[in-house]
Amino acid sequence: MLVDFKRPSSNIKYLSSLSSESWLEQALSNPIEILIDHAHCERKAAGVAIQLMFRYPSEPDLAEVLSPIAREELEHFEKILVLLKDLGHSLKALKPPPYGAELAKCVRKEEPYRMLDSFLIAGLIEARSHERLSLLALNSEHKSFKLLYVSLLESEARHFGIYWKLAQTKFSKNETNKRLEELSNIESEILSQTFALPRIHS
Repeated sequence: MLVDFKRPSSNIKYLSSLSSESWLEQALSNPIEILIDHAHCERKAAGVAIQLMFRYPSEPDLAEVLSPIAREELEHFEKILVLLKDLGHSLKALKPPPYGAELAKCVRKEEPYRMLDSFLIAGLIEARSHERLSLLALNSEHKSFKLLYVSLLESEARHFGIYWKLAQTKFSKNETNKRLEELSNIESEILSQTFALPRIHS
């Protein structure tokens, strides 16, 4: 049990649940494994942005919005690799949690719903990352980790805002909010399932 468990002063309203103290305790007890998993998350996030650019090459202004996200995610990836090296570690394969694969199953196959779901799920993942990095930044006692997490918070928040803005500019507000609520509930349910290993999205 964490004695001085701190949460951010403001919550992300789009998430249906808050991360548990048990998740944070496990994450803080396994900082290198969390750091390695975080690197994989940043790499995957860059891939999502690039994949959407390839999937919708004719969508007006989409590449101009997503290309900077992909570039910034890769910069975060490289930043984590440097810290890992400084700490005497390197990137390695880890067993992934079911989080990403289960969310991907929720993307409808028919357009334009496929686009809407893709934007909203990308946004939800960024939102959850922001919430969990905030917890790590507030509660980590390791200066290098704390500085890293603090440095990434602004961009994580901006990224989930960009994905939701994309959804809201291309679909009605009612349709977007209704689907967002559905997906947010599913996202919370996925995280409630037991996954024993320390991961950013376990």
